[in-house]
Amino acid sequence: MVGMAGSDDGAVGARAPLPATLQRYVPSGDVEEADLRRIVALVESVADPWSRSEPVHLTASAIVGHAATGRVLLRWHERFGRFMQVGGHGDPGERDPLAIALREAAEETGLSDLRPFERGGSGVAGELIHVVVVPVPGRADEPAHEHADLRFLLETDRPDEARPENSTAPVRWVSFDDALALVGEENLRVLLQRARALLS
Repeated sequence: MVGMAGSDDGAVGARAPLPATLQRYVPSGDVEEADLRRIVALVESVADPWSRSEPVHLTASAIVGHAATGRVLLRWHERFGRFMQVGGHGDPGERDPLAIALREAAEETGLSDLRPFERGGSGVAGELIHVVVVPVPGRADEPAHEHADLRFLLETDRPDEARPENSTAPVRWVSFDDALALVGEENLRVLLQRARALLS
């Protein structure tokens, strides 16, 4: 586990949920350990680690799963030209990564019953399942930068109610095997494999 100075639940007011979430997380392997250390350093050194003006800034995302059918919901991301998980940037003033992931997921899927996955009836819901720092290519209105992505697993009981937020961002329910074939990057395969292990 990566320690954080001053990261108890009472720290820094509205920022408390983020340090507490990171403090509880146990990374798997050297790559994730290094990414978590970068994320902790970002949170400790930048006034607003969610700010898009920072060359590396926080985002929050999620895999949406339906345990009864063993499927996951992927969203087409036009900028990247592939299906990916849902999620994105915090709005001004938002600091809780789980709340951001839930809001973004609801906006992008139309699902109103999304809830954090709870590990085996433990009463602990909404824990991180993956952290990663990923490069984002530049475009005309934005330079290349990095997303320090905090990733969760969410569930729904009403998969048939999923709707895209717009015509350029379709959503698709697929099996885990199909999802693994659709995504283009190894870090997304890691996320899917962890989600599958939890839902099964």
